[in-house]
Amino acid sequence: MLKTVWLTEKRNCKEGTAMLLGGFDGLHAGHRLLLSCAKKSGFPVGIMTIVGSKEEGIFTFLEREEIFRSAGVDFVFELPFEEIKDMSPEAFLRKLTEEFSPKLFVCGEDFRFGLYATGTPETIKQATHVRVEILPLLKINDEKVSSRQIKTFLSQGEVEKANEMLSHRFFLSGEVVKDRQIGRTMNFPTANIEYPKGKYPLKNGVYETRVTIAGKEYKGITNYGARPTFENEKIVTETHLDGFNGDLYGKQLKVEFVRYLRDIQKFESVEKLKNQLTMDIRRVQEND
Repeated sequence: MLKTVWLTEKRNCKEGTAMLLGGFDGLHAGHRLLLSCAKKSGFPVGIMTIVGSKEEGIFTFLEREEIFRSAGVDFVFELPFEEIKDMSPEAFLRKLTEEFSPKLFVCGEDFRFGLYATGTPETIKQATHVRVEILPLLKINDEKVSSRQIKTFLSQGEVEKANEMLSHRFFLSGEVVKDRQIGRTMNFPTANIEYPKGKYPLKNGVYETRVTIAGKEYKGITNYGARPTFENEKIVTETHLDGFNGDLYGKQLKVEFVRYLRDIQKFESVEKLKNQLTMDIRRVQEND
């Protein structure tokens, strides 16, 4: 069943809406051009997102809602993958028009939908009486801006390139959980949060990050991956916040990834690990 999540004050869709069509796994730079076009209509702006797909997303659904809300999207319409995967393009459009009374559809020129991805922007024009704005693809440094390309950058540790396409930093949000407290015994206390299920994984490594807690931002270093020095192969996301003193257990953190610092290493001793962490922190402190 189609679910609508309002991010602003609920309005009557029967008066008309502007709808963004596509696989919105967040809002990358190309998506934001579509959103800007839709906003000019003056209608409530709705954005499409697919739920129940086995494909890993760049952002979780809660993270997406945060991104959409901050960008001024009025509502999200969640389409169950199992419900729409066998739907003809015409049936798909009929479902949207009956539910939302769209006055404007906005999509990219490469938008495909319906059974076997046979629907195109031209299909929308032919099958409905709704105005359609079709925007050309956006390229950055000769690379097509797409969720697929952003995922490729993340898997290679190229978060700076991913961030450029996203038009904001790649991030994850979560609650700090108790772990083995190894960092505390080394005078490098860390905050551990579980990497969300269904979220596309980064390349394992040590990253420069910015960490927001209770509205305040700190510089940090984040280890995403195993901890071989301590014979621990479990994948963890642990962050040291520069200049923070206090208890973080149970608190909500937002960790934004700035750049890849280095590979994860197995050190001969805890002392050598501490020396490396000190150098990592110094690099982060020097980067404004």
